[in-house]
Amino acid sequence: MLALVLVVLLGTALVLGHTTARRLRVAPPIVLLLGGLLLGFVPALREVRLPPETVLLLFLPALLFWESLTTSLREIRSNLRPIVLLSTVLVIATAGAVAVVGYLLGLPWGAAWVLGAAVAPTDATAVSVLARALPRRTITTLRAESLVNDGTALVLYGLAVGITVGAEHFTVPHVTALFLLSVAVGALSGVVVAWIGVRVRGLLADPLLGNVALLIIPFTAFLLAEVVHSSGVLAVVVCGLIMSQAGPRVASAEVRRQAIAFWSLATFVLNGSLFVLVGLQAQEAVRELTSAGLARAALAVAAVSAVVIGVRFLFLFTSPYVIRLLDRRPRQRARRVGARTRVVSATAGFRGAVSLAVALSVPRTLDSGAPFPERDLIVCVTCGVIAVTIVVQGLLLPVVVRWARLPPDTGVEAERQLAETLAAEEALAALPEVAAGLGTAREVLERTRREYETHLAVLRAGTGDGDGEDEAALRHDRHYTELRLAMIAHKRATVLRLRDERRIDDTVLRQLQSRLDIEEVRLTRREAAE
Repeated sequence: MLALVLVVLLGTALVLGHTTARRLRVAPPIVLLLGGLLLGFVPALREVRLPPETVLLLFLPALLFWESLTTSLREIRSNLRPIVLLSTVLVIATAGAVAVVGYLLGLPWGAAWVLGAAVAPTDATAVSVLARALPRRTITTLRAESLVNDGTALVLYGLAVGITVGAEHFTVPHVTALFLLSVAVGALSGVVVAWIGVRVRGLLADPLLGNVALLIIPFTAFLLAEVVHSSGVLAVVVCGLIMSQAGPRVASAEVRRQAIAFWSLATFVLNGSLFVLVGLQAQEAVRELTSAGLARAALAVAAVSAVVIGVRFLFLFTSPYVIRLLDRRPRQRARRVGARTRVVSATAGFRGAVSLAVALSVPRTLDSGAPFPERDLIVCVTCGVIAVTIVVQGLLLPVVVRWARLPPDTGVEAERQLAETLAAEEALAALPEVAAGLGTAREVLERTRREYETHLAVLRAGTGDGDGEDEAALRHDRHYTELRLAMIAHKRATVLRLRDERRIDDTVLRQLQSRLDIEEVRLTRREAAE
């Protein structure tokens, strides 16, 4: 019964949270997290416990895979060096700084490093939701950093826990070897699963089967990496990046339409639910502390949050100058960003799902049977840092973006206009040869030519490259679209009336309505949610 109540409340929280966020003009994760905190006051929900396996094995593979599929690999290649530095050096530096602060606050070194590993990585899903309005280069760097740094943090966490419980021993060569092995084997696992996935999807013509295969790919990559004791997160990310390049060549249009619709809805629900559950878990963690422990936890949350944010700012304002001293190539100088852009990137260092999963995964006992030192404090502080970064930095980010006055990012629109125009021009040029090969009737050929010429005129009007008839072409396109949409509405009303009069079956209604919906979406050029 409790599970059913939780499902209903999560769904309700998602709807109310997003509606409230739009009215208040704040990021939805902020409202959802606060909603989770409020739900924690419901007596029945105090029994809710979020198993770490749920986050690691259900939420993370799906969310990270979709983030990888929708991230620009070209931008990752162009910004590979800062991404690598942010996802490795910054994570290790943050974990180390937090470990020092934790030790000063009374944690043993092992527990302090576990806390550092938990709060070191930024969260890919939080970054995507809270920082999606940023320029393409900035958001791609942030997303790629968040995708890769999870693997670094989980390796650090595994080493810290292993050393604390007595399963591992600490030497620099040993730790370095384990780290490199985890990263290399994890990436290789992702390559293997992607190779298999591309070939399996190419064999499946049925859209439903093709998307079932796509659904199990991230979980397979994560499973394979876990079996060989490597980074499951990195396996999913590498697999997703490879699939993003190979997938468009092996999947049909119907498979892609279904995939986008399914993954958009699934990741929306998983994302929102996760923020609500973080709020619930934060309150549950607070309840488990005594009054003295609560005061200590509040101090620790404030100190660790300051360190996490401060180290990120320090790194972003020192590493670029070190790179400039070492690399003075013109190409490097051309890719430099200003101080205001770095402030925006530093403010966008949100924590989320991985941090929560790491904290909840801390074992309760050591090999000796003794309790794991300060486990409750680690969970509480991690939840507090997540809440601080999402709420405080999430509210500050729009203000910082306005202050930064970043130049408008017109690159995506310009490239899309270029691709659409060239695609239409080359298709029009190939039309006579294609029509001759198909044996197309002359009247059909002329009709198609006129449609393509009209479409091309509208595209050229959008770039200002037309022949003086831009305004007429755009007006013609607008009138055509309005008329077609009005006709679609009349056709839909007719089909519904026939169903209501029982002259056609609901099955026929759904078939015709699907075709009309596809045509309406095409005419209105609505973009699928990422």
